Amino acid sequence: MALEVILMSGRTIDQGASLEGGKLGDPAILGTGVAFMDPEDLKAINLMTGSPVKVSTNHGEVIVRARASPDAPHKGIVFIPMGIYANAVIDPGTDDTGMPSYKNIPARVEPADGGIVLTPAEMARKLGQVK
Repeated sequence: MALEVILMSGRTIDQGASLEGGKLGDPAILGTGVAFMDPEDLKAINLMTGSPVKVSTNHGEVIVRARASPDAPHKGIVFIPMGIYANAVIDPGTDDTGMPSYKNIPARVEPADGGIVLTPAEMARKLGQVK
């Protein structure tokens, strides 16, 4: 079962702290490799916190860990902290601002049973950012 949602991204304290070890370090997976979802949305697609979830947009797809949002309720809105995981699913176009839009992105979320959350270094290789 899949859920149509609006994807948002932005900075968080955990995301910022995860950069202390570098953008490709293991702490970055905990700070940025997550999708915060409304608890009702988690129930709607039969997910528990910590389950792998696939987030897809017109710009790409990524597997991250689902987490119940501490900021609920916000049914139909998923938040992935800024970082390499969010970058895989946002529009890279900047409309001449130099910064892509991290807000209001139509997305689809579905369970990724058996899916693997890649490390930031693996994501960078997959996206062609490093060799």
